[in-house]
Amino acid sequence: MTEKPPSPTGLSPVQAADRIESLDVLRGFAVLGILIMNIQSFSMIRAAYINPAAYGDLTCINKWVWIIGQVLANAKFMTIFSALFGAGILLFWEKARSAGKRAGHLHYRRILWLLIIGLIHAYFFWYGDILVGYALCGIMVFIFRKARPGWLLFLGFCSMLVPFLIYTWGGMTIEFWPPESYKGSMESWLPAAESIQHELNVYLGAWLVRMKERAASAIFMETFYFLIKAGWHSGGIMLMGMALYKWDFLSARRSVRTYLASMVLGLVLGLPLIIYGVMQNFKHEWFHDYSMWFGSQFNYWGSLGISLAYISLIMLICKSGIMTGFRSMLSLVGRTALSNYLFQTLVCTFIFYGYGLGLFGKVERWQQMLIVPGVWVIQMVLTWIWMKKYRFGPAEWFWRSLTYRQIQPIRKEG
Repeated sequence: MTEKPPSPTGLSPVQAADRIESLDVLRGFAVLGILIMNIQSFSMIRAAYINPAAYGDLTCINKWVWIIGQVLANAKFMTIFSALFGAGILLFWEKARSAGKRAGHLHYRRILWLLIIGLIHAYFFWYGDILVGYALCGIMVFIFRKARPGWLLFLGFCSMLVPFLIYTWGGMTIEFWPPESYKGSMESWLPAAESIQHELNVYLGAWLVRMKERAASAIFMETFYFLIKAGWHSGGIMLMGMALYKWDFLSARRSVRTYLASMVLGLVLGLPLIIYGVMQNFKHEWFHDYSMWFGSQFNYWGSLGISLAYISLIMLICKSGIMTGFRSMLSLVGRTALSNYLFQTLVCTFIFYGYGLGLFGKVERWQQMLIVPGVWVIQMVLTWIWMKKYRFGPAEWFWRSLTYRQIQPIRKEG
């Protein structure tokens, strides 16, 4: 085999033989899973993502589809993805340090380019982008790379505690809010018919018309929402992911007994809490003063348990050596996670936005769940075909080439 020429930094991307399979499998599992929830954002008005009663039918099959998605998917795959991002920061740092290079310098260059890719994604395609937030969090969590796992876990929990306190305080002080603030919050939770129609018209209209609306939503996500919730949550999970990586939990090196125990623990702690939260929100009829501020907290914390159970299950599968084809396909998707994440945006915006099939606001929740596996199949088939000839996904190749300041050879040898 021909050896790849060294980069100017003396570093090169991780070779296939050096990869940790369990991380790739878990990453593939997560990037496919996030579409279960993201498709609601692609296909329906913004408010419908946080308040299912804001738009569309919420009875019979649509109600049960939403409930199952809330219990098993909402925030779970994003939590796994965030934990893996934290683990990836440590992997990159260790590789650079072992080569005797300026790991911090390379990390921040890598993060800068991820930020730019995220900004392009958010402002030109979809406001729900997570890459900008991940890049911003990546700047901060890198500071704690040398901390012990116990401290990382503690700091991650403290970070997650901040949004909980903000939302609890917000709900407890509603009666003291200025009328205009309460009206604005209510409008984001349960928009008026005119606002709904305006949003429908925007996303079914021309690209330039959507640009203004998308930019406003992206700015909100990257500033206010990032500061009160997303940044603290994602950053906290990244710190926890770094702890799990240092404990060898994400590399399938712990005992079978450990993974079985953590899976059971995650289910026992997560499922009852989330199910209780769902019941309470329906009991309160999704009233803003309860559901937005207090009712959302059950899934916020319960998702940690379900995510831990998912991670443990994937580790058990990797450790056992079973389901070879399943693991192989998820691994390929995981190795091209950035490309597949961006590909989901391209496919779904074409399906739902005005420049494509124009189905925005017209697809019920149960119908969305029929589209999701279709997109998965397309992704897996295209990924398999692509990776037969190439070493990286196209987005990964672009990102790595920018990071290492050298065009990376993309075609496989032979």
